[in-house]
This record gives sequence, structure tokens and C-alpha cells, in this order.
Amino acid sequence: MKYIIGKNRSQLEMFCLEERIEKDNEVRMIELFVDSLPLADYGFVEQKTNPQGGRPAYHPGVLLKLFIYGYMNRIRSSRQLEKECNRNLEVMWLMRELAPDHNTISNFRRDNPEGIKKVFRATVELAKNFELIGGKLLAGDGSVLRAQNSKKKNYNQKKIDRHLAYIEAKLDEYNQILSSEDGDVEAKEKAQKKIKKHLEHQKKYKELEKQLEESGEVQISTSDPDSRQLIVRNMITEVAYNLQSTVDAKHNIPINYEITNENDSKAMGGMLNQAVEILGHNEFTALFDKGYHTGSEFEKADKLEVEVLVAIPDLPSSSMAPDHAYNISEFIYNEETDTYTCPQGNTLKSNGKWYSKSRNHKGRKKQSPIKMKQYKTNACKTCPVYDLCTRAKNKRGRIIERLVYAHLLEKNKQRMKKHYEIYRQRQAIVEHPFGTIKRQWGFDHIMTKKTIKRASADIGLVFVAYNLRRIFNILSPEVLKKYLSVLDFYFCTFQRHLKLIYRIIILKFEICFFEKGELKAA
Repeated sequence: MKYIIGKNRSQLEMFCLEERIEKDNEVRMIELFVDSLPLADYGFVEQKTNPQGGRPAYHPGVLLKLFIYGYMNRIRSSRQLEKECNRNLEVMWLMRELAPDHNTISNFRRDNPEGIKKVFRATVELAKNFELIGGKLLAGDGSVLRAQNSKKKNYNQKKIDRHLAYIEAKLDEYNQILSSEDGDVEAKEKAQKKIKKHLEHQKKYKELEKQLEESGEVQISTSDPDSRQLIVRNMITEVAYNLQSTVDAKHNIPINYEITNENDSKAMGGMLNQAVEILGHNEFTALFDKGYHTGSEFEKADKLEVEVLVAIPDLPSSSMAPDHAYNISEFIYNEETDTYTCPQGNTLKSNGKWYSKSRNHKGRKKQSPIKMKQYKTNACKTCPVYDLCTRAKNKRGRIIERLVYAHLLEKNKQRMKKHYEIYRQRQAIVEHPFGTIKRQWGFDHIMTKKTIKRASADIGLVFVAYNLRRIFNILSPEVLKKYLSVLDFYFCTFQRHLKLIYRIIILKFEICFFEKGELKAA
């Protein structure tokens, strides 16, 4: 039986990298894209070189190409990228056979979170130029990504107190062994060693407690100081970061991202503000889930004049009436008279004063108080359905609290009823990038360690890779090549013209100084 026979490894032959890379290979697109960017204006940090001479630094465009290729092919490790430079034909072509070491590769990502964010914005501009972004319907959401910090190395005051109490108990136990007169010598020596060990641990927890108190935070992480323990789903938590993203509905292309270490409740206003800046207008509808249902964020959306549809969370059981027919949603508010009418027809009035209500809870970060009015009526004392309406046993009656943002919450409720079919598209829009990034690519954690800025650089490269992948899949390679080539040509021409203009200005100054006789004196 005949088989296909491979080549003789010792045979000499001509080898050309250019011929081994197909004309429509995506590495050519990556090179054209990076070459078309004004990287000098993006603020990429220059690599440190030996002042006494030596090997020059790598151009930021070279390392950027390597990272974009790596992330588009599910490679994020700097050590793995270093290997690819010596064995992957596509990378060798893209890098022109340059092979930086893993420290150089890693430092580029670490030092350039702002520059990487601008590269991401360039992918959004590229999509806008090809009309891949509709700018009419957006969806926002957050997704929790695990940090490089275990739960054991995340502490709050309760956890520190538990450790200190355990250490105190153990120290008392070992001190009793030492104080006993007829104790075993070997046992006493062992107890002394244990005491020394526990005292070291006690010192560590005391320092953590002091650091927690000075920072004003409710949590502290020792491996990645900016990471926090966040709820992933139900009551399951992870030490993680929260990735906030705004996605355009036309082709599910993210137009913005932000890394935070907090939950979703205070994120909507900032996301909308950046969306207005990126799109250049506020004539769009934004969809958010119930985690974003916060009065102060509705106020920010109202100031921006952006229409938002936010899911309404269920009323907590503590706020429900014994009979659901008497829940607060069944009380009718009259804006003209500033009164409520209860299901029994009684009118609840306020004294017109605004009160400050504290929202601080144990174990949570301190929040500013919120303003509200209180509405009540004396009719409650003789009401036949008192026990169905409230659980208050002091016969003071039902008290309705109306927050300062209540009118904005009611407007959102009306919009949700009117445009619920539009809101139902939210999950399909915003979960598309998250599903691709976390499930298909396996990027369900933060690759970098230490600080939120480094995490932002990692996620920035993920979103650059995602947007380019979407654009490459939607557009034909020929159209994209022509556009990027023209862009690169005009950018290079502009740079040359800029240098020429600069030289002309310098020459004019020199002539001016020469005519005034100041050039020789200088």
C-alpha cells in the first residue's frame, strides 16, 4: 500500500516568508491596521534603553501587532507569545523575525493601558467609517472576571476578627502549657515555637486591620490590591473585577469598556456619558438590566437627555404589605397636589420637608444619604384593613417614602410598559461579546496582576481583538485592505507634510534672527 511521503529534512531549498503567508491572511490585516494608526499621538511609553548604548528599543507598533495577533488567537501569556515568535510562521512574518523576550512583551502591556484604550477607540472609528455601528440602540451590562487573587488573600473586618480571635485562643492554650510546673519539656519547646508563629500571624492581621481602617474600604486584597470579592451569580462570590461594556445593536460591536471593582448600581451614568461622546449625539436608546436601577443614575441620564429602558427590580419582601393588594405600587400619586391615594381612597400628605435617609450597611462601602419625603394620614388609625396594609404594630399608620428621584423612576416604568419588546433585545445584544470572549475564547479571568490599570490593559486588548475579528468577518478582505492602505498612505503623507511645515517655520525664525543680527550673538 502506498502512502504520502514527506520531504527529506536535509534537503536544501529556498524559503521565503512572504510566499508562505496567503494574500488574504488576517495577519496582513493586522499589519495594515496597526500601520494606519498614529501611535506617536497615543502616548505609548518608550522602552527604557541603556544610556551608555546597547541594543535599541522595539517600536510600539511591533509589540502591538504581536499582542493583537495573540489575543485574536487566544494567546495572552507573554511567555507563550515569546515562543510563538520563534516557531509560528504567521508571527515571524508579522514581526519580521524579531523575537522580544517575555519581559519586554509583558512590560508593554503593563505600561500602556491608556494607549491600548485609544487603539480600541480606533477599532470603533473603523467600524463607524464602514457604517457597522447604527448608533440608535445600545445595550449595557457588566460581567465579572476573576482576578489573580484567591479568596484566602481577600480580607474584611469580620474575617480579620475571626482570625485574631482564633490566634488569641491558641496563645492562651500554649501559655497555659508553659505556665504548668510539671509540663513535658518537649511539649513546652513545641508550645514556644507555636507561640512565635501565632504572634507573627497576629502582627500580620493587625497590619491588615490598620490598612483597612486607613483606606476606608470594606475589603482588602493582598495579591491584587484593587480586586474585590463580588457576586458572580446568586450568592456565589469571587475575588474579581467588574467589566462594564456598552454594545451597539447593529452588529453587536462594543463601543466602550470600563473596568471597575464595584457592582453595577453606579455605572450607568458614566457609560451613557462616554457613549454620547463616542457617537457624537444623544439620540439613541440604551437598555440595562435591573442591577442599574438607581435613582441618581436616572438623573444623569435625564441630564444627558438619553432615553433609557431599565428593568424594574422586584419589591423586596421587607417592603411588601401583608396583602399584596396594598403594596406601594397600588398607591396612586398625584403630582399636582403632591399626595398619595391609598386603595381605600384615603389621602396621604407630606409636610413638604425633605429628609436625608442613610444608605450605609454593615460590610458595604459608605454611601451618601438620599433625600426623600414622607407621606401619611390619620385615617390609618381607624382603617378596617390596617393589618392587611402594614406590619407596624404601634398604630402610627402606613408611611410612604418618596425619593427625590421618584419621578424619574416612574417615567422609566412607563417607558418599559410602552417599549418592552425593544427591551427584550438587550440580552441578545450585550451578551454576544461576553459569550464569545468568555465561552469561546476562554478569557474568563484577568491575565495581569497588581492594580486596576493593568487589568484595564488586558481587557483593552481583548476588546481590540474582538472588534477586529467582527470587522474582519463582516467586511470583505479586499475592501478592508484598500481602506487601510489608503489610510496608511494619507497618515504617512500627513506626517511628512507636518515635518516639512516644521522645518519651514524653523527656517523662517532663523532668517528673522539673522536679519535682526541676533543669530550671531546667540
